Amino acid sequence: MSRPPAVEVRSVSKNFGVYQALKSVSFEIGTNEFFTMLGPSGCGKTTLLRMMAGFDNPTSGNILLNGREVMDIPPHKRPVNTVFQSYALFPHMTLEQNVAYGLENLGWERSRIKARTGEMLERVHMSAMAGRKPGQLSGGQKQRIALARALAPEPQVLLLDEPLSALDLKLRQAMRDELRNLQRDTGITFVFVTHDQEEALDMSDRIAVLGAGEVQQIGTPAEIYEEPVNRFVADFVGETNFLDVEILETTAGRATVRTPFGVVLTAPATGRTAKGRATLSIRPEKVNLGDQATGVTLEGRVVNKNYMGGYTHYTLDVGGTELRASRRNASREGDTIALGSMVKVGFSESAARVLAA
Repeated sequence: MSRPPAVEVRSVSKNFGVYQALKSVSFEIGTNEFFTMLGPSGCGKTTLLRMMAGFDNPTSGNILLNGREVMDIPPHKRPVNTVFQSYALFPHMTLEQNVAYGLENLGWERSRIKARTGEMLERVHMSAMAGRKPGQLSGGQKQRIALARALAPEPQVLLLDEPLSALDLKLRQAMRDELRNLQRDTGITFVFVTHDQEEALDMSDRIAVLGAGEVQQIGTPAEIYEEPVNRFVADFVGETNFLDVEILETTAGRATVRTPFGVVLTAPATGRTAKGRATLSIRPEKVNLGDQATGVTLEGRVVNKNYMGGYTHYTLDVGGTELRASRRNASREGDTIALGSMVKVGFSESAARVLAA
């Protein structure tokens, strides 16, 4: 008999007065999965997380944890723990006492608490600081203790509410690796909330993109980035060019369109596309310049360029239409296309996507 999903969200809606924060949301999260809820502020992702934890209840719908309905189970009795954005460490306790706190409340034996606390401090590389208090720690160190405390009781699901947002860029990048390694090592289901697309793409097994209180798309990081199902997802996850096009013909999963450049091309299509207006999406890194331009080829003038170290970003005027391109600088002399110059522009039809208007 197969195991039930770690989390099941069934037709969950949530109203705050006349405002509907969530609109009949449904999805499943697998056991041992790193699942991310990604979206802008106000999309409902934190509200969903709070309902999984038991801090809020749905207006309608239900949530199951490992096949068990939990709407009537209080937060402290659910098989989940939460890591908050503020970390919520007890300032008067040592780090060891912070990690042990939840285990004491669960009534574990003292010897078992000591062994588990030591194991968790070692796992997050904080054993040497066990006697310190939170006020003596950096942001990254506080983050590690919050994770150790949440993981110590061996929850079935760990909920993480934007836990990296208060850290600086390099520390966020380092903590992403640590979080992913912790999830793999423990085998615990992680449900991660963020508005940062890079975090989501880097760490997740699957991503649910939320917008306007609804799930816009669920998929692997590659599916979300390479195969967005609508303009919202294409626009929110990464950068892209949007071109207004006319659909001339549709077949299974593809559409033939006329572009603003006058070129007719056939590209993969998502959503309900029929003859009429639609949007063509092309990622800037899929647009090639100069001697690298192949496929659909055009000519454009470089009207802006931004050197970003490993890449140079270009803005081009192609027949009156703005098109952005990103080109990797393989060497110090990699940025050789001059501002104001005319350059060949190209992209493959398979790299573009036709999105329903």
